[in-house]
Amino acid sequence: MAHGQSPRHTRKRPVVDPEASAPTKIRIQKILASAGLASRRGSEDLIRTGRVSVNGRAAVLGDSAELGTDVITVDGERIRIERPRYWMLHKPTSVVTTVSDPHGRKTVMHLLPEGLGPIHPVGRLDRDSSGLLLLTNDGELTQLLLHPSHQSEKDYRVTVKGTLDQEQVEKIQKGLYLEDGRTAPAKLNKLRADPDTGTSTFVLTLIEGRKRQIRRMMLAVGRPVKKLTRIRMGPIVLGRLPVGKARPLRAEEVRSLKAYAAKLKPAPRARKRSPGAPSKSPPRSDRRR
Repeated sequence: MAHGQSPRHTRKRPVVDPEASAPTKIRIQKILASAGLASRRGSEDLIRTGRVSVNGRAAVLGDSAELGTDVITVDGERIRIERPRYWMLHKPTSVVTTVSDPHGRKTVMHLLPEGLGPIHPVGRLDRDSSGLLLLTNDGELTQLLLHPSHQSEKDYRVTVKGTLDQEQVEKIQKGLYLEDGRTAPAKLNKLRADPDTGTSTFVLTLIEGRKRQIRRMMLAVGRPVKKLTRIRMGPIVLGRLPVGKARPLRAEEVRSLKAYAAKLKPAPRARKRSPGAPSKSPPRSDRRR
């Protein structure tokens, strides 16, 4: 040490983890929501109605508990809180997106490591589609990402039969009239036609997730889907993960996913037609065709 130099300039102070020195308390409604028992608001209702207890005492709004130490019950039944798990899977075709299948078909759960514990898919990919699938046991995050009124973006690489013209592209981007209402505006990028195969490939960004939506949209413009792969869900991208393989999300991916989910905003409401009601006239440009 040089003469006159203070030791405090050379010594490293130990880093103190505040969470290691004191128990971590979490609001009861957040614990219930993360366990998938109800939404955050629904969990608050459970507490208000006296159905939740902590260590044998009826919980009230504002109460917190320590995971692994406090005993939390709902209607007298203890809830088990698992360590949060966040995984991504490159789903292949011919595999169903369910935890179990009554028909004995192979599910996405067969592609995960054994002993992973309870975990569920976030949304679905139909059996004929492939690509990115998120899986977690975080019920609150799942509800945020899947809530029908939230603008949760998803990118799909789509290959269709034939060549998309500008008119068809504009229809897709503005929204199409399907049997369950008009679709929300979409983004279509990276359009490329392949004359050798007679197909067109593009990336489609949706903010809603109706059943087989993209396939129905493409049929509506006369371009049936040949191949469909999801490549992004919010900030999480499929990348180079091989087909049929799964991996846990990295810490930075989990943080970005949670931050993204917390900022989701209500999506435009689709106009739906009541059963038996006369259909509305399509735009004038559609009536000419």
